[in-house]
Amino acid sequence: MLSDGALRMLVLLHFHGLGFSPVQLAYLFVLYEVAGVVTNLSAGWIAARFGLTRTLYAGLALQVLALVALAALDPAWSLWGSVAYVMAVQGASGVAKDLAKMSSKSAVKLLAPAGQGGLFAWVAVLTGSKNAVKGAGFLLGAVLLGVVGFTGSVLGMALVLALILAAVALWMPEGLPKGRKGAKFSEVFSKDTNVNWLSFARVFLFGARDVWFVVGIPIYFYAVLSDGTEAGNRAAFFAIGSFMAVWTILYGAVQAWAPRLLRAKSRSEGDLVASARHWVSALVAVPALLAVLVCAAGEPAPWLTGVIVAGLLVFGAVFAVNSSLHSYLILAFTSGERVTMDVGFYYMANAAGRLLGTLLSGLSYQLGGLPACLATAAVMLLLSRYGAGRLEEKDTRR
Repeated sequence: MLSDGALRMLVLLHFHGLGFSPVQLAYLFVLYEVAGVVTNLSAGWIAARFGLTRTLYAGLALQVLALVALAALDPAWSLWGSVAYVMAVQGASGVAKDLAKMSSKSAVKLLAPAGQGGLFAWVAVLTGSKNAVKGAGFLLGAVLLGVVGFTGSVLGMALVLALILAAVALWMPEGLPKGRKGAKFSEVFSKDTNVNWLSFARVFLFGARDVWFVVGIPIYFYAVLSDGTEAGNRAAFFAIGSFMAVWTILYGAVQAWAPRLLRAKSRSEGDLVASARHWVSALVAVPALLAVLVCAAGEPAPWLTGVIVAGLLVFGAVFAVNSSLHSYLILAFTSGERVTMDVGFYYMANAAGRLLGTLLSGLSYQLGGLPACLATAAVMLLLSRYGAGRLEEKDTRR
C-alpha cells in the first residue's frame, strides 16, 4: 500500500508537469482501475482454486515488475506512446495491488476470533492501517519526485518491495487455505441479495470519492499553489502530497476507530445495516455543500482553500465510517466456504467504482472544474444510499 500510494502521486504529478490535461491524466489510471475490476472478479476464484498464499506472492512480485517497467519510460517517446505505456504498466500495478488486497482481506475472515465484535475489530484494524500506510505513500511519492526524481523513485521502491516479498515468503504463517481443485469460476457471482446490493452501494461510494480525489483536487491545488517556477512546483508537490497523505491517514485512523464509534460489540448485524444507511445519508451533504460554496465563490482564494481542505477532511472521516461498515458487512454476509469468492466480487465492485470515479474525475474537471467534481460526488452518494437501503436486516433475511 505504501508503494501504491507513492506510485499514484509520482505518476500524477510527474505527468501533470509534462503538460497532460485532466482528461489525459485520468486516462493514465483507467487501465489500473479496469485491471482492478477484472482482477477482483477472477482473484476470488484463483485464490479458491490455488490458495491465498499464491495470490499474495503473485501480487507482490507483479508490483516489483511494474515499478521496474515504469523506470524504462523514455521522455523522447510521443505523448500518446507515453500514455499507452504508462496505462499498461499501471494496469499491471492494479492487478498486483488487488491480488495482495483480496488475499489479506479474505484471510481476516478465516483467522479472526469468533464473534461479531472480534471480526469487526480485525477488519477495521486491517483496513485502517492499510489506508494509513497508503496515505504515507502519497507524501512519500511527492517528496521522492521533488528530491530523487521519477526514475530513481520507482527503482528504489522496486528494490524495497522485492526485499519485502522475500521476507514474506520466508516467514509466511501456516493455516491459510491451499485451494480446492473443484472451484468453478461461475461460483464468483453471488446469489445472496445482500452481497449484491452491498456491492452496488460500494460502486457508488468509492466512485464518489475518486471523482474529486484522483484528478480534481490535486490539479485544483496545483493551480492554486504553484507559481510556475521550479521551486514553486516543488512546494506545490509537497503541499498536495501532504494533503493527500493527511486525508488518507485520517481516513485510515477513523476506519480503525469505527467499531468503538459504532459500539459494534453491543449491536446486532441488523443495527449495523441500519447504520450503513444513516452514515451514507449524512455523507451526501458534504460534497453538495462544498460544490455550492466553490461555485458561489468564483475565483480561488486562501479562505476558500482552507474551507475546501476542512470540508474534505470531514468527508474523509464520514466516508471512513461508511467504508468500515461495508468492509465488516461483506464478511458478515459471506460464509467461510465462499469468502474468497464473495470478497473478490465485492472488491470487483469497489474497483468498478474507482474506475467510474477516475473517468468522471478528469471529465468533470475538464467541463466544470472542482464544483462539477463535487456535485457528481453528491449524486453518486445518493445512488450508494439507494443500494444501502435495499440491504435486508438479519432477522428478515431468508
